Order: sequence, then structure tokens, then C-alpha cells
Amino acid sequence: MKYRINIIDDEKNLNDLVRTYLEKEGYIVYSFYTYEEAFLHKDDDVHLWIVDIMLDKNSGFDLLNEIKACKPDMPIVFMSARDQEFDRIIGLEKGCDEYITKPFNIKELILRIHNVLKRVYKDDPALINIDGYAIDEEKRKVLFQNTEIELTTKEYELLLYFIKNKGLAISRDQVLSKVWDENYFGSDRVVDDTLRRLRKKMPDLNIKTIYGFGYRLD
Repeated sequence: MKYRINIIDDEKNLNDLVRTYLEKEGYIVYSFYTYEEAFLHKDDDVHLWIVDIMLDKNSGFDLLNEIKACKPDMPIVFMSARDQEFDRIIGLEKGCDEYITKPFNIKELILRIHNVLKRVYKDDPALINIDGYAIDEEKRKVLFQNTEIELTTKEYELLLYFIKNKGLAISRDQVLSKVWDENYFGSDRVVDDTLRRLRKKMPDLNIKTIYGFGYRLD
């Protein structure tokens, strides 16, 4: 699993340039060009945001507040065309992890991003944090307060499927097709039974039942 990064900068050329260089470094990168577009993705399960302070609507400070409200521990790197100590101090006070002034050396930006990710995740991008639980995809482990939760293969696969589709309404038929098999001919109650066990083992997991349809992980 690779590090995933969101970029918001309304200077399209610079945004695309930064994304291109980061992708060359092996990162998975998503670009947004307006405040409203980025706002819709404020709770994305990414590893880091790169945020320009001067946006088309509102500011990078406003977006930082929205992101931190959803993801308090999300690392954020600010970019700004304004080399003002006041902006830098505000950014640091609000919880940004780095502040870099435009124009900048692209290699310096990448190095700073790499250092932030290394510091925050300790070189472990495979770790997914959700609702107080830590899921290690590479080791197929689920931890709560550093204690491993024992899951069956199907419980783990069901959990991972919900995480990969966080925020989406998922029908029982979709779960059967993706987690079990398209050729599965048993009762769809197997989904309810497996989810019941998963909820018992992970009671803080915010999976909502959509009656008559399926489920949604919020």
C-alpha cells in the first residue's frame, strides 16, 4: 500500500506539476482546483494534504479547520505565495506540519513531504486508522490500543471492504459478490451473521444498517 496525498491549489499548472513529481516518487495523488471541490473530500482516507493558503473561495486556513474536524491527526503541508511570518505562525498554531513559500524548489517540497510522512507514520503506510482501530494490511492485523483483535478471514475481508468503500451505501448483494464470490449460492444471512460478529469484536466501528438495503461505514 502506498502513501496517498490530496493537493488543493487553484493554480492548475503548479498543482499538476507537484502531482506529477510526487507520482514519480511513487505516491498516489489526487488534485483539486477549487475550495468547494476539496471541501467535499475533507474526510478522505489519505495520509497527507498539501494545501495552498490563497484559494478561490475561503482560505487554506478554513480548509485546515474542516479537515482537522474530521481527521484531527491528518498531517497538512501549507503552500503560500505570501512569505509572511504571521501566516506561518497561524499555520503552525492551527496544526500544519510544514509551511513552504512559493516559488519553491520542487525537490525541497518532496523532501519535506517525505519527512513529514516518515515522522507521522514511521514508514508504515500500510496502517489504516479508523474509529480508534488500526488495520495493518500487510500483516492482516487489527489492533485496538496495541492489542490485536482476532478476526476470521471473512470478518477481516468484510472489514476491509467497508473501509475501501467508506461513506458509500453497500447492498448485501454487493457484499456477497465482492467478499464471498459471485458464484456463492448460500443465504445472504451469512452477511448479517458475519457483520454481527464483527460488530461484537469491534463495537466502536461506525457501521450503519440501511434497512431494506444494506450498510454504510461512516
